[in-house]
Amino acid sequence: MSKVTTGATMSLDGFIADANHGGFDYLFKWYGAGDVEVPTGHPDMTLKVSAASAEHLRRLNERLGALVVGRRLYDMTNGWGGRHPLGLTTVVVTHQRPNDRPEDDENFVFVTTGIEDAVAKAREIADDKDVGVNGGEIARQCFDAGLLDEVHVDLVPVFLGSGIPLLGMIKDAPVELEGPISVTQGKGVTHLGYRGCGSSRAGQVALHQQRVDPAAVLAADAGRLAGVGKAEPCGAAWRRRRCSP
Repeated sequence: MSKVTTGATMSLDGFIADANHGGFDYLFKWYGAGDVEVPTGHPDMTLKVSAASAEHLRRLNERLGALVVGRRLYDMTNGWGGRHPLGLTTVVVTHQRPNDRPEDDENFVFVTTGIEDAVAKAREIADDKDVGVNGGEIARQCFDAGLLDEVHVDLVPVFLGSGIPLLGMIKDAPVELEGPISVTQGKGVTHLGYRGCGSSRAGQVALHQQRVDPAAVLAADAGRLAGVGKAEPCGAAWRRRRCSP
């Protein structure tokens, strides 16, 4: 089965946009910080990034077969002029279909019955490829539904102070992910990948219900720092249990 992934450029204080849905002059500076051209689905939109970032984007984009976004983003971008810049069919989660889109087509599919149906439709479209969901509210809904397999963060050196978080108020927090499973240093950006609990909601809830004994953690840390015996690093027992079936 294909994976469901999310990815976004994020500030050091954890925001993918400022409080007014802006801040992109700072967040997206890395899109023009290099000399390797990366074309998009729009002829007039070409990125110029470092060689490392270009290879990172190529690997991720080759995996994708469909996208899921929210109605707010669709409206803010005016439907990207008719097609998403990645050139993929995009499933839009909405309460009501736009009046100017009476029928679905190869560019946009509208789902009014919730995030799980939207992801299922995107998986059908993507075939064996992965489904990408945009960060923010849609990613949070996927995470809470136990649908999110991977989280990719493009970390940039700016503090926005306030704004829209990558996921927001997730259920069952705190939840520890596995990773980073990938680290790529670009120019003006560090690309990080993490593995989530995937489609096993039971596994995700079980992870939340696991509790590390604070006394055991402190004892392990004290022993490790003192060089006594073979004390386990802090959190090792927790990491063994995360996202396990």
